[in-house]
Amino acid sequence: MSASPSSSAQAAREVLAARLGDLRKDAELTGHELALRCGWSPAKSSRIERAKTPASDADIRAWCKACGAEDQTADLIAANRQADQMYVHWKKLHRHGMRRAQEEIVPLYERTRHFRVYCSNVVPGMLQTEAYATALLSTIATFQGTPDDSATAAASRIERSRVLHEGNHRFALLMEETVLRYRIGDAATMAGQLGYLLAVMALPNVSLGVIPFTAQRRVWPLEAFYLFDDRQASVELLTAAVNVSAPSEIAVYAKAFSELSKIAVHGSDARALITEAIDSLG
Repeated sequence: MSASPSSSAQAAREVLAARLGDLRKDAELTGHELALRCGWSPAKSSRIERAKTPASDADIRAWCKACGAEDQTADLIAANRQADQMYVHWKKLHRHGMRRAQEEIVPLYERTRHFRVYCSNVVPGMLQTEAYATALLSTIATFQGTPDDSATAAASRIERSRVLHEGNHRFALLMEETVLRYRIGDAATMAGQLGYLLAVMALPNVSLGVIPFTAQRRVWPLEAFYLFDDRQASVELLTAAVNVSAPSEIAVYAKAFSELSKIAVHGSDARALITEAIDSLG
């Protein structure tokens, strides 16, 4: 099994910690001497330098000042914030409701030319109907204990999905057959959602594949992930969104998508699975 996606953020923090350690050594300070200059315990210096405790902006300012390296402060704070953005807790992202989170990623959607999306749990956001999105987002808000603005957030999600029909975008989407069977909302909501999948498959810029229950697995079911060109991978965990930008990690997700594509069915075979799911609603 691979390491948790949150390891990307931890790796970035370890790089930052190493840079702080180098500043201390260049200043010829011991950890104890640094702590005295910063006004905190030696244990804190050690935890920061070993990447056991994330450094705050204030910590970095104090560290750089103690080492006579104030000119490094801005770059190190920027690196620290970038590490934090890799791993964003949903409750923090949704603390004012979910509509804003939908709107904030519109620029990313607009500049992406090639989307590769894999979902093992729900219909990909860009293919959701408004009723399905409302039911799903309301459930998420209740579970997270965050403000329930699911109706307006769903409307924003649908507006964001205009990239399917506007601009020069290509979409390759994969979902497990289980996604077709999980009941999000009532039977009418699911029927409308599955019917919409059949309609969107006809778009010339959309490739939609379904991985059947019976497929011989080349890759085990994974967490949902979105690839935006070759620049970013966004991974959805229960508690957080992980944004990966390291080329080596993006390549791993691209490889996983390629392998999953090989066991998916497309075209008439995919339509048959969707139709069967509709028929099962009764």
